[in-house]
Amino acid sequence: MSTTPRLGTVDAMPTADDAAALAEHHLAPLGRRWHHVRAVAARAADLANALPIDQRNTLVTAAWLHDIGYAPDLAKTGFHPLDGARFLRASSWPEQVVNLVAHHSGARFEAEERGLADELAAFPFEDSALLDALNTADLTTGPDGQRLAFGERMDEILHRYPENDPVHRTWVRARPIIQESIERTESRLSATQPR
Repeated sequence: MSTTPRLGTVDAMPTADDAAALAEHHLAPLGRRWHHVRAVAARAADLANALPIDQRNTLVTAAWLHDIGYAPDLAKTGFHPLDGARFLRASSWPEQVVNLVAHHSGARFEAEERGLADELAAFPFEDSALLDALNTADLTTGPDGQRLAFGERMDEILHRYPENDPVHRTWVRARPIIQESIERTESRLSATQPR
């Protein structure tokens, strides 16, 4: 099985199906992580109406790939957004997808906690509706793929990681900022609903 879509040509814009196949190849052996990724991609598809039509494939593609850096064969630093983004860039995925993977769900805060902010800075951060939607898909989906409210997801993460862990410290700082990101997505989505 090829782990990279037919990239490298002008006509070869990868699809969400390409991303799904790549994610399955690397993450299906991880069980629980794979369940989460599949559910995040489904949630992203549900949230896609919050975005212009030309951004919807990018959202679902990034959702499929957001946790690819957890794959043991790709984990170099142990910080999955950075490891995933490096792999995707080296595999010629579009920069917008790469940067979304690099910065999903408060990664910039965790990079600071881990001393990896300079490395993550190689991937431009764009505060955008696309990133908001990806954050929403990820952070309203539990570790086993169950749908959770953002507050429930935060409580689950903070309970799972001890107070001295970089992930716990990240979410103490990032929670209100990501809450705003999720609220913006929900507002955009509700604006598209018939009244």
